[in-house]
Amino acid sequence: MRASRSTPATSSTPSPSPNCEEQHPVSLQNVRQLHQDILNVEKAQRMAEFFSLLGDANRLRILSALAEQELCVCDLAAVVKMTESAVSHQLRTLRAMRLVTYRKQGRNVFYYLKDSHVLNLYREVAEHLDEPEE
Repeated sequence: MRASRSTPATSSTPSPSPNCEEQHPVSLQNVRQLHQDILNVEKAQRMAEFFSLLGDANRLRILSALAEQELCVCDLAAVVKMTESAVSHQLRTLRAMRLVTYRKQGRNVFYYLKDSHVLNLYREVAEHLDEPEE
């Protein structure tokens, strides 16, 4: 049941969601166009998994370090104050989602962000969070 507009703001009843004030016919042209433009279910699921992966603070700290420069596991572990084993585990997960990759130099393995998309995504979110609230 919908809360009435006369419900006080201090009530624990959730405020009504914005709906059309008046009933009107659905614009089939708009609906058809949007249906073609919105994410399909499969891609939406893959994106949800991608963003879920980024929901871990340790992974974000690793990405933040790699946004600055490529690093080996031992240096990365020191920077983010985690064990090498824990960093390696997170790097495997990040590699599986194609966020980071590596190069070998002798016996050393250096990790870096996979491509500019990952770096741009990281920077855009960081910049968004630094914006002052209006």
